Amino acid sequence: MTRRVEERVGYVLKRVQQALRAAMDEALRRHGVTTAQYAALSVLEEVSGLSGAELARRCFVTPQTMNEIVAHLEAAGLVERRRGDDARVLRAALTANGQELVAVCHRAVGVIEERMVSGLSPREQRQLLGDLHRCIDALESSSSPAADPSPLESSLK
Repeated sequence: MTRRVEERVGYVLKRVQQALRAAMDEALRRHGVTTAQYAALSVLEEVSGLSGAELARRCFVTPQTMNEIVAHLEAAGLVERRRGDDARVLRAALTANGQELVAVCHRAVGVIEERMVSGLSPREQRQLLGDLHRCIDALESSSSPAADPSPLESSLK
C-alpha cells in the first residue's frame, strides 16, 4: 500500500526545512546576511580557524560556494582570513563585528525556532531532537541494505 505524500517522513521533513529556511531568510535579510552566510558565521563562532574546505563541509556547500560566501563576509568586515601553518591554506575567523552580528542573528533565528516548536512541550522538543539525531545516525551508518530494484528498473533490463 502506497502512503500519501503527506504521510512520508522525508516529504514532511523537506516541508519543515523549506518553511524554516524561508522564515530564516526573511529574518536574516533584515540584518544584511543570507542564511548561508549565517551558517558560516555560526560555524566560525564555534570553531575558529577553519579552511574554506572545512567550513564548506560543515555548512553543506561546495568549496567554491564557500569561497564566495567567505569573500563577501570578509569584504563586509565580518570575517578575516590568514595563512596558517600551511602557507597555501587560508584560515577564517570572525572579527569583532562578525561576533556581534552572529549574536544578533542567533536571537532572530531563536525566535523562529521557538515559534516552530511552540506547539510541543519541553519533553516533546527533547524527544523530537533525539528522534532526528537517530534518523541521522541511521542514514549515516556505514552499512545499509541494498535497495530492491524498482519495477521500472526491472522492466528496463
